[in-house]
Amino acid sequence: MEKESVILTYEGLKKLEDELQELKVVRRKEVAQKIKEAREQGDLKENAEYDAAKEEQGEIETRIEDIEKILKNAEVVVEEDVDLERISIGCSVKILDCEFDEELEYKIVGSMEANSLKGKISNESPVGRALIGRKAGDMVKVETQAGELEYKVLSIYRSNQ
Repeated sequence: MEKESVILTYEGLKKLEDELQELKVVRRKEVAQKIKEAREQGDLKENAEYDAAKEEQGEIETRIEDIEKILKNAEVVVEEDVDLERISIGCSVKILDCEFDEELEYKIVGSMEANSLKGKISNESPVGRALIGRKAGDMVKVETQAGELEYKVLSIYRSNQ
C-alpha cells in the first residue's frame, strides 16, 4: 500500500507542529495529573473523573499519532517559490464571480488546511480543482452541486495569511 502524501503550506506545517508540541509537552502532563488525582480518590470502578481522564488521555494519544502520521507524509509547499504565472497550491487568487459580479479572494491549500470561512480552499474542491493551472485573465467554468458557475481570474499573488 502506497502512502498518500499530504500537501501542506509552511503555515499549515507550523500549525500542526505547534499542536503536536502542545499535546506532548502540556496536555500529556495535565491529563497524567488528572489521572493521579482521580486514583488518589480510591475505588477506580465507580470513579467518573478517572474514566474521563483515561478517555481524554486516549484522545490525546490518538491525535498525537494522527499528527505524526501527517507530518511523516507531508509535502510542504514553499510559498515563496510558487510560480505566480499560474494558479497552484500556496498562492492566493482574486476571481470574479460572473453571475453575481462579485470579487472573491481565496488561498489555494491542501485539503488538510481548507477552511472556507477563512478563505482557504482545497486544491481538491470543485473550485480549487478548476482554478489550478489557470492564468490571470482566464475564464473558468466550475461544475458544482448548485450548477455551473463561471469565474474570471483577476490576479494571482502571494498572501501573508
